[in-house]
Amino acid sequence: MKKIILLLLMAVSSLTLAQTHFGVKAGYINSSLDWKDSPDTFWEDFSDFDSKSYFYVGGFAEHFLTTKLALQGELIYTELGGKTAVDLYDLVGNEIIQGGTMELKYKYSQIQVPISAKYYIIDKFSVLGGFNFGFNVDSKIKSDFTINGNSSNKLENVKSINVFPFIGTEFHFNKNIFADARYNFGISNINKEGIDTRVSFFQIGLGYRFK
Repeated sequence: MKKIILLLLMAVSSLTLAQTHFGVKAGYINSSLDWKDSPDTFWEDFSDFDSKSYFYVGGFAEHFLTTKLALQGELIYTELGGKTAVDLYDLVGNEIIQGGTMELKYKYSQIQVPISAKYYIIDKFSVLGGFNFGFNVDSKIKSDFTINGNSSNKLENVKSINVFPFIGTEFHFNKNIFADARYNFGISNINKEGIDTRVSFFQIGLGYRFK
């Protein structure tokens, strides 16, 4: 009886390991920053943001529930944000003239934990969707102007955790190498209070599955 139980446990363990794959991934990420309902007209000058480009890198574990349905968890490092510029003016005599522009860059360094469900339409191609939990490790605003001796200041008002729903696709070139693309939706305010700030981002990259 003990031998039978041991054999069953070994069989279940072997089956579980056979259904779980591990790997690494990296790629390009492009994020967009948006301010919703700026509190006054002054801040509207700052609310027209350009996107921020960066990279992401990390690892993943994929567990098959059936031959077509799988759950995947990841651990990713990346940066999100955006940049904007505002006109500066000087008072010369009785005239106000433009004296240049000031560029502001917002940077949110994150450890992300995307959790997704994947459905394989065919062996090499799958669609996926889930939630990306972003843990902020550093948030800064940088300027090309120096104020009080600093050109970089920490953003204190950012939530420690942000949640981004996402959808995407994945294509396998062979058993090991694949490409994936996904879009993460900025549906909630990343700040604790103050200006309602949303971040959305697109990412595309390559991965390697060890098993």
